[in-house]
Amino acid sequence: MKEIIAIIRPKKMAQTKNVLDTLGFPAMTARRVMGRGKQKAIIGEVSFDIQEPQLLEEKGTMSYIPKRMISLVVPDEDASLVVEVIMRVNHTGQIGDGKIFVCPIMDAVRVRTDERGERAID
Repeated sequence: MKEIIAIIRPKKMAQTKNVLDTLGFPAMTARRVMGRGKQKAIIGEVSFDIQEPQLLEEKGTMSYIPKRMISLVVPDEDASLVVEVIMRVNHTGQIGDGKIFVCPIMDAVRVRTDERGERAID
């Protein structure tokens, strides 16, 4: 199994979720995050109020930029498909498109039934 962690633009979250759901990957964890890479400003990216004014720099750029982080665990054979789909939905060609990380998962346990491995993520 693999965990796919994707950091994407907030405005791409709904489309990403819908496409993954359509392809049979409805289960994911999503959270609002703040971060930065090479992107220094946000143009049309903010979809929530920033509660900490110290995050804003004096020159009109931001120290941290609002993003969405999604995480989903998939069978090994589906990892490439999920990565490709996330890339296609989120690619704009501009700085700030995001990052995708693929991590190995040693085991998974469904608490309710004690199912393990891939049966726990079905």
